[in-house]
Amino acid sequence: MEKGNFKGMLPLVIFLVLYMFTGLSTGSFENMPLMIGISIACAVALMMNKKGDKKSFDEKVTIFCKGAGDHTLILMVIIFMLAGAFYGVANAMHAVDSVSNLGLSILPSNMILPGIFLIACLLSFAMGTSMGTVAALAPIAIDIADKTGSNVALLCGIVVGGAMFGDNLSFISDTTIAATRTQEVTMKSKFKANILIVIPAVIINVIILALQPIDTSAITGGTYSYNLVNILPYLLVIILSLAGINVINVMTLGVMSGLVIGLAHGDFGLTGFMKTIHEGMMGMQDMAIIAILVGGLVAVMKYLGGIDWLLYNLTKGVKTKRGAEFSIAALVSLIDIATTNNTISIIAAGPLARGIADRFDISRSRTASILDLFSSAFNGLLPYAGQLLVVGGLAGVSPVSIMPYNWYSMLMIAAGCVSILLQIPTIKDERDVKATETEVTDVQLEDAKEVGTIE
Repeated sequence: MEKGNFKGMLPLVIFLVLYMFTGLSTGSFENMPLMIGISIACAVALMMNKKGDKKSFDEKVTIFCKGAGDHTLILMVIIFMLAGAFYGVANAMHAVDSVSNLGLSILPSNMILPGIFLIACLLSFAMGTSMGTVAALAPIAIDIADKTGSNVALLCGIVVGGAMFGDNLSFISDTTIAATRTQEVTMKSKFKANILIVIPAVIINVIILALQPIDTSAITGGTYSYNLVNILPYLLVIILSLAGINVINVMTLGVMSGLVIGLAHGDFGLTGFMKTIHEGMMGMQDMAIIAILVGGLVAVMKYLGGIDWLLYNLTKGVKTKRGAEFSIAALVSLIDIATTNNTISIIAAGPLARGIADRFDISRSRTASILDLFSSAFNGLLPYAGQLLVVGGLAGVSPVSIMPYNWYSMLMIAAGCVSILLQIPTIKDERDVKATETEVTDVQLEDAKEVGTIE
C-alpha cells in the first residue's frame, strides 16, 4: 500500500479546525454551516498540488467534478430527495401522530418508560429521522415527566436513545442510505447484519428502563386518537424494503400511497400535495449538496495522496479483521464527533472504510453496519449535536444533563465493540460484494437495471 502524503489531508484538517473552533468559541456549532465549511475545504484542496505531479486548476476541477458526479453519490442524492418527499407527505397526512398515539394507547402503565423507548424506536424506524422523532415525541415525554414527577432528563434521554435506533436502522434514514450506497450493498443485507448487533442493546435497555420506579397514576386512562389507515405508508415502505425491492421504487410507492390516503382524508388537495413534496425535498437539499461536495473533496484529496496516507496509517499496525473493524469504527466516530453529523461522517469515511474492508476481506454489509452504528451512537451522545440540543431546549434543561441517560446509545457502542471483539458472524446477502473489479461492476450493472437506466 502506498504511504501517501499528509499534505493531502490538510483540506479536511482545516475544515475540522474551523468547524470546532467556531462552535466552541461561539457556543453553537450552527454558526459554522457544514456547507460553508466543506466549501472552504474544497477551495483549499483545489489550490493545492501533488508533489512531482503538478496539474492545472482546470484539471483539478475535472477531478473534483468526476468525484462529485460519481454514480453512487448521484443515486444517493435521488434517494435523499425521495426520502424527504416521503417524510413530508407522511407528516402532512398525520401518519406520525398515528404511530405515536397508537403506541401510547396500548402501553400498560407499568411499562411506560420502556414503552416510550419502544415508541421512539418504532417512530424513528418509520420516519427515518432522529430529529423528527425527537421533535414529535419529546413533548409527550416531557408531559409524562411533569405528571409523574420523574426526572425530565431521564425521559429525554430515553427519547433520544429510541430516536437513534431508527436513525441507525430505518430503510429511509439518510445514514442507512449513505452507508449502503458507499459500500454498494442492499439495505436488506445491511439491515440483517445491523439488527443482529443491536438487538442485545435494545433488550438490555428495555430491562433497565422497566426497573426504574415511576408513578403512573396521573397518566393512566388517557385517550390517544389514531387511524390505522394512516400507518399504511410506513408499513408499505418497511415490508417492501425487507422484501428487497429497489429503494427508489419503495420510496415512490410510499409517497403515492400517502397521496391517496391524504386526498381521501382531506388532509391536502393535489396542489397541497405537490407543495408538501417540495417542502420535504427542500429539507434534504443541504444534505444532498454537501454529499456532492464531499465526493469532489475526497477525489481531490485522493489525488493529493491524503486518502492513501490515512489508509496507510490506519492499517499499518493492523493485522487482523478485528483490528481493521475497530479502525473503521474509530474513523467514522472521530469524524462524527468533529462534525456532529452522522450522515456526513459516513459519506466522508465510506470510501476509506471500503478500502480497509476489501483489504481485510470484511463483509461489505458488516462494514456498512459498523459505519452506521458507531456514527449514530456517538451522535446521540454529543451535547452539542442537534438531537440533544433540540430536546434540551424543549425540556428547558442542559443537553449535558440528558447525555448520561441516553443508555441505548452507550449500549450500541458496547454491542458494536463486543461484536468486533468476538467477531460475531453476520448474515450475508447475495449482493454483499467483495472487492474484485468484476464483482463491483456486476453490482453497478444490477443497480442500473433496477433504476431503469439500462435494459
